[in-house]
Amino acid sequence: MAITTLRSTFCGPRLAARPACLSLAVFLAFAGAGAPAQADDSFFGDSGLLVVSRSVYDNASSTVTPGMALPPNCNSAQASCPTGGAPDDGTYPTVWNNALYDASFGIASRIFLDAITPGGHVVRTLEVPNSLHPGHDHDQLVTSFSSKSELSLNLSSDGRYLTFMGYVAPVNTIDVSNSNTPGAIDPTNPDGQAFYRAVARLDAEGHFSFTETNAYSGNNGRSALLNNGKDNGKGNGFYYMVGNAGNGANPQPVDVILGAGAQFIEATKQQEAQQTPGTPTPLASFSVTQLGAKADKVGKDDNFRGLTVFNNVVYFTKGSGGNGVNTVYFVDTTGKACPSGGVGVPVAGAKLPANPLAYDASTVAANGLPSNVCVLAGFPATPNKTATKLAYPFGVWFADANTLYVADEGDGYAGGTDLYTHAAQQTTAGLQKWVYNAVTKSWKLAYTLQNGLDLGAAYTVPGYPVGTNSATRLPWSPATDGLRNITGHVGQDGTVTIWAITSTVSGNGDQGADPNRLVAVRDVVRNTTASGAANEHFVTLREAGFGEVLRGVSLAPGALSGKWF
Repeated sequence: MAITTLRSTFCGPRLAARPACLSLAVFLAFAGAGAPAQADDSFFGDSGLLVVSRSVYDNASSTVTPGMALPPNCNSAQASCPTGGAPDDGTYPTVWNNALYDASFGIASRIFLDAITPGGHVVRTLEVPNSLHPGHDHDQLVTSFSSKSELSLNLSSDGRYLTFMGYVAPVNTIDVSNSNTPGAIDPTNPDGQAFYRAVARLDAEGHFSFTETNAYSGNNGRSALLNNGKDNGKGNGFYYMVGNAGNGANPQPVDVILGAGAQFIEATKQQEAQQTPGTPTPLASFSVTQLGAKADKVGKDDNFRGLTVFNNVVYFTKGSGGNGVNTVYFVDTTGKACPSGGVGVPVAGAKLPANPLAYDASTVAANGLPSNVCVLAGFPATPNKTATKLAYPFGVWFADANTLYVADEGDGYAGGTDLYTHAAQQTTAGLQKWVYNAVTKSWKLAYTLQNGLDLGAAYTVPGYPVGTNSATRLPWSPATDGLRNITGHVGQDGTVTIWAITSTVSGNGDQGADPNRLVAVRDVVRNTTASGAANEHFVTLREAGFGEVLRGVSLAPGALSGKWF
């Protein structure tokens, strides 16, 4: 395992009887996390750990042969197939230059879950079952290297399980992330393959179960959260999921539209070979017509990625794509939160969704799904097609009912030799803190934390090429561009610790393949001014090594009811 654990200075807010900058050793002692997890029946122990999802590329040159036609099984009579052939073989990192030829390019890779202390020390690692190391009855799951939006981690509603999404496909399968699903075939998709997407559920003892779905055909599932509360009435519980769908022509098949955006699926404990997934079951949908704008391509407003549940409300984000609005949303189960204008705040006492969204199948192709989603008041509400400045929200995490942290991954600009200076000049990338105003019933951006992220500062990856990538004519070295998935914990002293996964920018053919970082910062929850946060500073806790990427971060299963801080 090539991941590096770093020792640094942890700079936090200046509180009474506490300095602004704590050494990491002092922080670990304060967190009660300096020792490995206790030996018991739990894979994660009983001392309050974090989990980081990580993917490792197999780095087999034979995976791709120069000149081979991609995507696999592309039918030029029905789809727009690229001409020529793959320029590079499967050797990392030049393999990702194939993305410049094949827009669907990706390679299925193994998933690892690292149990770590809050200071970044690796306690133990779990490999998710895959075709090289299958699980019980040959169950398996992979991610797509280098899809940057995958492998978000979420705790279940009772804190007992960890969930994430992937693909039921062999390791080293090419272009799995843009394949169809078996039950939602789009003949105009140039990627002529079919693989189920699936939700993985992990318990505190390290046991997996997988639930397959036909959702997200042509694209990827990004995040899943298990509702297994006592009142859900669904036996094994059910999942809320977010992602994107579609990789073909317009109009899209109905089953592709049904499998986009926010999804609802009942959990199962059957083995993968026993499952027969049916038609996707949408949870929620949004349309820019709610904001008075002209309709976009059906289904593409619902290109969601971040996901959380707070106070019985499902929230998610959109931060990419040319359609819809890059912003923070919530599911309105009352029909009263945004009766006009598509913008509002949740109604007090609202209940979590317990069933899929009802729809008229005869109108889906032309009009899309019914809208039951609102833009959270105060966040951007201008459609991407007309917005002069876009946000790029990813992970979201509530410290309390009035404090919301949003990770902004940056714009990913790599259009010229100014890629580093462009990244460094971004003002909204990083960790945004939003505060709720009960009088105006709206959220307001208090400040954005960037200190210590070193946006746009190129860093060295051992084994990485030096100089310029001849395919892009830009430097190989990655730099941090912003943040993606986050989690946090509020201490008894009123400070919050946020752990985050960084995004990157570089001259790589696919920037999502760059080794990235796990960082942390401390903030005072009650603070609402930038001047009050001037001394707050991110520290790097871990760095991914050659052929590795970090993706999600969460408290470990059982941490909410166990000994956390």
